[in-house]
Amino acid sequence: MKPRSEINSSDKWDIRDLYNNDSQWEKDFKIFKKNISNYSNFKNTLNSVISIKKCIDFHMDHSRGLEKLFTYSHLKSDENKTNSHYQAMLQTITTMLVNSSKESSFIVPELMSLKNSFIKSLMSDSRLNHYNFYLEQIFRLKKYILSDKEESILAASSEIARSSNEVFSMLDNADVIFEKIKDPNGNIIEITHGNFNNLLQNHNRKFRQKIFKKYYIKYLNHKYTYSSLLSNNVKKDYFYSKTRGYKSTIEKVLHEDNIPIAVYDNLINTVNKNFEPLYKYFQIRKKILEIDDLHIYDCFVPLVQDLDWNMNFNDASSLILKSLKLLGIEYCDIVKQGLTIDGWVDKYENTGKRSGAYSSGCHDSKPYILMNYVSSDINSVYTLIHELGHSLHSYYSRKYQPYTYSDYTIFVAEVASTFNEACLTKYLMSQAKDDKMKIYLISREIDNIRGTLYRQTMFAEFEKQIHGKVVKDEPITLELIKNIYHLLLKKYFHNSFILDSELDYECLRIPHFYSSFYVYKYATGISCAYYLFDEISKGDEVALKNYINFLKSGGSKYSIDLLKNAGVDITVPTPIQNTLNKFSLLVDSLDELTK
Repeated sequence: MKPRSEINSSDKWDIRDLYNNDSQWEKDFKIFKKNISNYSNFKNTLNSVISIKKCIDFHMDHSRGLEKLFTYSHLKSDENKTNSHYQAMLQTITTMLVNSSKESSFIVPELMSLKNSFIKSLMSDSRLNHYNFYLEQIFRLKKYILSDKEESILAASSEIARSSNEVFSMLDNADVIFEKIKDPNGNIIEITHGNFNNLLQNHNRKFRQKIFKKYYIKYLNHKYTYSSLLSNNVKKDYFYSKTRGYKSTIEKVLHEDNIPIAVYDNLINTVNKNFEPLYKYFQIRKKILEIDDLHIYDCFVPLVQDLDWNMNFNDASSLILKSLKLLGIEYCDIVKQGLTIDGWVDKYENTGKRSGAYSSGCHDSKPYILMNYVSSDINSVYTLIHELGHSLHSYYSRKYQPYTYSDYTIFVAEVASTFNEACLTKYLMSQAKDDKMKIYLISREIDNIRGTLYRQTMFAEFEKQIHGKVVKDEPITLELIKNIYHLLLKKYFHNSFILDSELDYECLRIPHFYSSFYVYKYATGISCAYYLFDEISKGDEVALKNYINFLKSGGSKYSIDLLKNAGVDITVPTPIQNTLNKFSLLVDSLDELTK
């Protein structure tokens, strides 16, 4: 692996639109650190339109500057995680963000203390037109906002509140060290979170089983610690929810996004009625792999062996542009500019670089993409087009929305990325010259829906049940956690699976459970994406225009309203059922191709 210094500059992202060097960053840092004290000038003054506007203007400008500082430091930190200078820089700006949050915590309570008659006149005042939706989002939560002093205490406690998450992260990523193991070729490999799923793709079944057992033994060895962390995180969330006057954590989280709980329940209920295609897929997988009993470690191995794939980054970029023609000339021109000229992408792995991939940036930067591109892996192309979906969403949002509304919610975040992946699969299927590639692409899409819709819904059901226990003052023990999860595994896998006892501990290793009621958004997101993709694939120009306008809308409306404007209503089961129907058809196609 090459050190960062030996990577060609053309293969690195160009972050000079943020800061040319660290000195510029440090100069800005000092200015914004000093500016935090200016919040005190607005305390106890939010009683007129002019003072409210001045305060919000300052708050937005300050937040925008902090976001720029944070983005630069986290990108530099991810270039090489062993660089202590940038690690320190990231910690410093993170602390400043917390301090700013504490100093600005008076704003919402002061606004909430205004009389309803004044709030009504405020919302109709033309001087605040720019902030109408911003204020509406605040005032709709009036019932749940506490006093200035109480809000300040809650803001100050945010670092302590993250302790369960941070301890889980340190335990899971630093203290728990997995064994080294010989692969079928005699190479010594250290098991990590990053390579676990890849190792389970090995066609040697005994090796897959060994990897599975070696991986989960670490969770069994620390099961009481992991369960205690999860239990405390659930209790912490309920404490904050109850303190604000909510009946439960799910009510608080969904209400903050203005999402009806019916959306959550629709998801679970609709998926629960559509298990048969999933069971059928497991039987097909068992048949193709020629095994009598299917285990979880048999579900990652590709159904096609030795796929002939080798594509460098430039060729992948060309392929992506061809597959995205469905989205129009303007969309493709922006993608081409970002990939070839503007330096959006940090392409290849280097020593110390953060693993995985993401799309990042801020209102004053390009929508950067971190990659660890591998030319022999078709998944690298899928990852790239996925992150481009996020980046184009960010690009459009930041271009067409002011800073206040330029950030879209997590609820809609996965729509654009999944839509792009669907474009790539459709194009590759049209170019496939043999059944081997078709089988690979179909099974890949099946596994994507299985992992994103079925699996995340199972996680969502687990969260709803475990958070429901704390509302009833029931103790959340290891046995309770295991029993809830085991019953869900039985329901979702039925008789298709041999449920290894280790699998009951899977719920202890899912980091998303430390961001409560988050995972369901993956399931609703993929459902909305496929629904919109199917409509636009018909050549409907109005549907395409509505979709592009959705990308341009950022966070200017509530997520459900943005999706409705795009052409999909997630408050009804239709989009979810549409994706489940697609899954069923894909399973039938796989069955036909592999007979």
